[in-house]
Amino acid sequence: MPTIFDALLREFRGYLKSVEGAVVRGAVAAIDWTMPARSLEPHGLACLHHLDRIAELAPPAIQPLVRLVANNRDALRWGQTYSAADFGQGFIDNYGWLEVFGTRGHFANDAVAGGVLILGPDIVYPDHHHIAEEIYIPLTGGTEWRMGEGGFQLRAAGEVIHHASNVSHAMRTGKDPLMALYLWRGGPLAQTSTIGTGGRG
Repeated sequence: MPTIFDALLREFRGYLKSVEGAVVRGAVAAIDWTMPARSLEPHGLACLHHLDRIAELAPPAIQPLVRLVANNRDALRWGQTYSAADFGQGFIDNYGWLEVFGTRGHFANDAVAGGVLILGPDIVYPDHHHIAEEIYIPLTGGTEWRMGEGGFQLRAAGEVIHHASNVSHAMRTGKDPLMALYLWRGGPLAQTSTIGTGGRG
């Protein structure tokens, strides 16, 4: 019998297949979607209260995925890479991610990781970089993104943001929270990011 996790993987894949652009199409085509399910204990975070507002903000095309996550938040295993010692307690209370598939996700995949990131309002995710190539798709608008040595740019919901390996990037939310879909590939999928602008731009 299909589970909430099967539905999550199906909606995740379905939304990705609707996104235009060669980078996303190539990434989706390279994923083996017959992934074994992994039994994980649910784990909640303080940032999950933002899901109600995120569900209100998401455009119609993104609603099925966002609503599924929001309505089943307590059944999922949410994680954090950082601690209060890194960016402060205010950041930690407004930050978290759900890995749908990957080395830590609800479905096992050693080649690529995919999931969603949450950031609360008025949060700066400082410059950081990592070996893995990263594709982000904001599922809500109103957040500014920076890559390399460039300035912050406002990005719309559904816009594809591509970070090559070891390229520094940062995010800055405004009055509303952010949910963004992510794909990591081509590097250690559970690697902690290197904080700072040392990555190539």
